[in-house]
Amino acid sequence: MSPVSAGSESTHCALILVVEDEPVILEFLCEILQQEGFATEAKNSADEALEFLDRYAEKVCLLLTDITMPGSLNGAALANLSGSRWPSIPILIMSGLETPESSGVTHPVSFIRKPWAIGQMLDCVNNAMKLPSCGVE
Repeated sequence: MSPVSAGSESTHCALILVVEDEPVILEFLCEILQQEGFATEAKNSADEALEFLDRYAEKVCLLLTDITMPGSLNGAALANLSGSRWPSIPILIMSGLETPESSGVTHPVSFIRKPWAIGQMLDCVNNAMKLPSCGVE
């Protein structure tokens, strides 16, 4: 399954908001998503991501966030706020430590367990934009 690239008609994905506090993982994720034709916006905290969503939520077609992050919000809180305020934006959560359930996520999300393989992440991103859960744990 391939993502709809930026060159496609009006149904293309405008932007994936990637939220990860580990700089190497954040850069790597954005790089592999961009190689697949997705536009990305990188944020290293849930606080920064919420500020971005407040201004540009209409451009975001997927929120991809880690759960455990420093700051006043973690990824679970970000997912809950996003799910309440922007329910049309699919959410994909990744974590090696917690699950959406154990971290208190109350909205439907897709989940991928760290460490993941590139193919698993790309499949999960594609599926998260179409289905309530990508089923990769």
